[in-house]
Amino acid sequence: MAERRAAVKTAAEPDFLQFNDLACEAVGGKVIFATDEWFAPAANLLKRESPQFIASAFTEFGKWMDGWETRRKRIPGHDWCIIQLGVPGQIYGIDVDTSFFTGNHSPYVSIQAGCLDNPPNLTLEGDRTGMAASESQLAAVAKLGSEAWPELLCVSQLKPGYSDCCHNYCKVNFNHRVTHLRLNMHPDGGIARLRVYGVGQRDWSSVSPQQDIDLVALTNGGVCLGCSDAHFGHPRNMIGLGRAVNMADGWETARRLDRPKHLQVDERGILQVPGWEWAVFRLGHPGVISSIEVDTNHFKGNFPDSCRIEVCLLTPEEEAQCIETRWNSGKWQVLLPPQKLRPHHRHLYGATELLRCSVASHVRLIIAPDGGVSRLRLWGQAAPTSAVPANQKTPTPSKL
Repeated sequence: MAERRAAVKTAAEPDFLQFNDLACEAVGGKVIFATDEWFAPAANLLKRESPQFIASAFTEFGKWMDGWETRRKRIPGHDWCIIQLGVPGQIYGIDVDTSFFTGNHSPYVSIQAGCLDNPPNLTLEGDRTGMAASESQLAAVAKLGSEAWPELLCVSQLKPGYSDCCHNYCKVNFNHRVTHLRLNMHPDGGIARLRVYGVGQRDWSSVSPQQDIDLVALTNGGVCLGCSDAHFGHPRNMIGLGRAVNMADGWETARRLDRPKHLQVDERGILQVPGWEWAVFRLGHPGVISSIEVDTNHFKGNFPDSCRIEVCLLTPEEEAQCIETRWNSGKWQVLLPPQKLRPHHRHLYGATELLRCSVASHVRLIIAPDGGVSRLRLWGQAAPTSAVPANQKTPTPSKL
């Protein structure tokens, strides 16, 4: 089960991988029920880190695995678990990752979705290795009626956990808000990680027009829609919770190869380079941005030299066109002119630095020439519905 084949060229990755992982433990996702966790606990499914394999690692219950693995079932039924999303929202795609499960992966999987206004008081605590659901846990979870939840993914075959086929990508067409998932293994086996890619949904009717709010935060519905490069870390990390835990928890590009052999600066000390990198986000709600935070925490020898920020107001149709043209839109307005950046530092910009701009729905962060940013915060006020033209509004998923 430890063998890893040499990687071969695979098909292009699906577009939904740009979106946020709504189930990750880093944003509050958690497993609240599992039928069986004999070899490895279901909580591993939601780890932020990629799976690993340690050939010599064993527990008293068998081989240690970095995922969820149940015992070989010898009774009727199949294994399943309930996952509470850290950020409720609309799901666009799923990655069922079977990394390193090469002789013990679950052969089939299905996924159901629920939207619970009053989440159940179900918890799994401590190391669950070697354990199975108790009678009381089974009785409590039965009240959810999860077996009747609508399907996000019908019963589908999984590929084993070799490096060239371990990611089982599944596009989802489900225009409803989701708070919980039921992951079914048919009948048993192992899965390393479950990534649930989507866009968070917030009830904006409860937000005062005078309230300052981070319009791009993933918990408020912000989402990355594209970038020029994400060699070491994806830009979606910048809108995550709290401050970054390390460099991997931010956006970092490769070093640009078009940098001049001898670098020069202008009168402000900003490097004069021909190229730059960019990342585009859709705000959770159109609004007026009044202050900005660009945090280079942990990026001490690889921070960008400078940054600038542009904004625009787009209809869904215009957004689709921009995605096709990789955001070569003429509608961008400069909100934050080029600013010199420092390593491992929180840069705060307010009225003194920002140019006056009207309501925006999208932002583009541009860094020069390359490097890493750990967090981006865009504080402002959500625009009243009456202030946003009808054709600029993004459809809201319905409840189940």
